[in-house]
Amino acid sequence: MKQDHQLLTLFLAHRGALVTYAKGILGDHARAEDVVQEAYLRLTDAAGTRAIDEPQGYLYRIVRNLAVDGKRRVLPVEAIADQLALDRPSPEAEALHRDQLRIVNAALAELPERSRIALELHRLEGLKLREIAGRLGISITQAHTLVAEAVEHCKRRLRYSEKLEAEKHRPRSSYGHEQS
Repeated sequence: MKQDHQLLTLFLAHRGALVTYAKGILGDHARAEDVVQEAYLRLTDAAGTRAIDEPQGYLYRIVRNLAVDGKRRVLPVEAIADQLALDRPSPEAEALHRDQLRIVNAALAELPERSRIALELHRLEGLKLREIAGRLGISITQAHTLVAEAVEHCKRRLRYSEKLEAEKHRPRSSYGHEQS
C-alpha cells in the first residue's frame, strides 16, 4: 500500500513534465495524455511483480517507449493520407480523362463487333491472344490483328480529338485567319 502511494506521488509530481515529454515525441497533447496514463498503469503493474530501483527513470522510459510506438503506428496512416492526396488528379485532369473515356467509348462503338470484342477481351479482361482466338474461333494472328487495329482506331480518334481541341485554342488574327 505504501509503495502504491509513493508511485502515485511520484506520478503526480512528474505528470506535467511527462506529458510535455510525450507531446514532444507525438506532437499531440491528447495522445500524450493517454501515453502518460498508460505509462502509470504499466509502472504500477511492474511494481506489483518486482522491485523497481529507479521508478522515476523507469516511468520516463515507459513514456518514451509508448510515445515512440504510438508515433510509428500513426506515421503509416499519415503517409497513406498524404499519398492519397498526391495521387488524386486535379479537376482539370479528371475532366480531360472523362473526355478521353467518352472518345474511346465512341471509338469502340464504331468498331466492327469482332474487333471490339477482341479488344475488350484483351485490354479489359486481360485475356491472352491465344484465349481470344479460341473464344472467337479465329487464328492467333487474326486475334492479334483485330486487337492491334482496334487499338490503332482508338488512338486515331484520340489524336483527332486532341487536334480539334488544339485548333479551337489557336490564336486567330482579327480577320479570322491563323497567325503564324
